[in-house]
Amino acid sequence: MNYSSTLLENAVNELAKLPGIGRKTALRLALHLLKEKKEAVHLFSNTIAEMREQIQFCSVCNNVSDTQVCNICASSVRKKSIVCVVENIRDVMAIEATQQFSGLFHVLGGLISPLDGVGPDQLFIESLVERVKTGTIEELIFALNPNIQGDTTLFYIQKKIESFPVKITSLARGISFGGELEYADEFTLAKSIQNRISIERQKNNY
Repeated sequence: MNYSSTLLENAVNELAKLPGIGRKTALRLALHLLKEKKEAVHLFSNTIAEMREQIQFCSVCNNVSDTQVCNICASSVRKKSIVCVVENIRDVMAIEATQQFSGLFHVLGGLISPLDGVGPDQLFIESLVERVKTGTIEELIFALNPNIQGDTTLFYIQKKIESFPVKITSLARGISFGGELEYADEFTLAKSIQNRISIERQKNNY
């Protein structure tokens, strides 16, 4: 596509780098911004820049936060003895939207996937083990995507904490195998949390 403006083309190129945004959509967004008042566009760009520069990750659970400890971990009404282990921040938001979970979270930052070059040392697994070692956690709920990577990650962590008296549960299989948590409807996800199942501790070696 030929552009009459290099500035417009540069903007389209940058917008097209966003996930799910093709060049046609990027052009439509860029042209929309051109129609907006300069003040509105400045507010938009400044807000994005401020988010990127100032946002933090919770020192306890790795969730996004405006402060060192997120509002979930800092809450006095959440159950500190129950921790829901999730793959990413989007999963925290999906579970929070159900309003059926009152414990804490731990964001792993991904799943173990050797084929993709993702090993345990690249995830926040050790910090989860350290939380378990404090003795304050009575139950770990593994809310990982029901696929090979999710199961592999669950079994690896289970092996790491097998010597600690922690109840280990997983979401009920209302989430289909191969599906992703963030795309599950709130009712199905809520029922999966309520009807979570206990996981037998694995004795085999990995």
